[in-house]
Amino acid sequence: MAEALITPTVLKWARERAEFSDEEAAHKAGVKRERFLQWEEGEALPTFRQAQLLAKAFRIPFGYLYLQAPPPEVDKIDIPDLRTVGGHRASEFSLAFIDLYHDLLRKQEWFREYRLQEGASELPFVGKFTIDNDYKDVARDIREELGVNSKLRASARDWEHFITRLVEQAEMVEILVMRNSIVGNNTHRPLSVDEFRGLVISDSVAPLVFINSADAKSAQVFTLAHELAHLWIGESGVSNPMINGRKNGNQSHEVFCNKVATEVLVPEDQFIDDWDDSLDVEENLSRLSKQYRVSQLVIARRGYDLDILDYEQFKKFYISALSFDRAKKQRLTLSDGGPPPYTNQKIRNGRLFSQAVLSAAFSGRLPLRDAGFLLGLKPAKLRKFSNALVGK
Repeated sequence: MAEALITPTVLKWARERAEFSDEEAAHKAGVKRERFLQWEEGEALPTFRQAQLLAKAFRIPFGYLYLQAPPPEVDKIDIPDLRTVGGHRASEFSLAFIDLYHDLLRKQEWFREYRLQEGASELPFVGKFTIDNDYKDVARDIREELGVNSKLRASARDWEHFITRLVEQAEMVEILVMRNSIVGNNTHRPLSVDEFRGLVISDSVAPLVFINSADAKSAQVFTLAHELAHLWIGESGVSNPMINGRKNGNQSHEVFCNKVATEVLVPEDQFIDDWDDSLDVEENLSRLSKQYRVSQLVIARRGYDLDILDYEQFKKFYISALSFDRAKKQRLTLSDGGPPPYTNQKIRNGRLFSQAVLSAAFSGRLPLRDAGFLLGLKPAKLRKFSNALVGK
């Protein structure tokens, strides 16, 4: 069988990038570890079939293995890394995150071009403020733009429904909102909450917010508000809000956006008036959670910001919420049934993006194959997805 004239150094780069051990890589190619090491050291060559298996396992185009050196741009993340863990900068991005980011970037760039072709103008709220402004003014502007008020809260059954309502309001003002816990549709490639909780691509025509839905559901509404704050100051970034965003951290933009987020969801003046000192903390959290239609975790964050709870109390509350979410998810997995067809796809791509892609496809402006690629669906299923999107 013909040998593949691959470059050994590129093979090693691809393996290490994908975080495979040499033994795991050998298993993927169906050979012993010693044989694989010969390929990496340039002492032997794999067959075309073996090289194809490795490219698939390492999630790179097959042609990369023939390059003289690793491609310089493939892992480039060109938005600020604002993540911190325990007050320290997080580790390097994983391959799962890199692939997710480039997928989101493709979608955002396509939507931007689509909006321009539709004659859309720039969105006035993107970059309207800076961190030198009063965070309360920024929060007030977000609430007014999205219609976050007592009427919106009253329209939500509970805090979980309130998240859905907030996403709808954001999409109404042309902000793409996407949520996922995996890379694309691949359930074998989970996104790590420890790595990041959200990201935002700030753009005056096609802003995009992504929420890592592997995080506690009760924390996701805060992540959404945090990323919206980034848009209002015109700043892209990958962040770890809620639990790792200490109120006195060393990243001023993240501290500012956390202040804005809490003020958007639970205005300080109202919160102080509503907090009842005659009740214990848990009673206040339960009561105010129902009043503001946010989770008790968000109320706890507000209490932490105002020194009613200390950081360790708040952190313990977050960990408890995350454990509850995981237990709940496991119960749902073991139970009969599941979400209606295409529900996950609607959440992963967002209604705004999905409608735009389907509109372009069915009007003949976008090939069905390309539409399916953007939405993560087979072209033959686009019509059914469209019907599900409008509730037919």
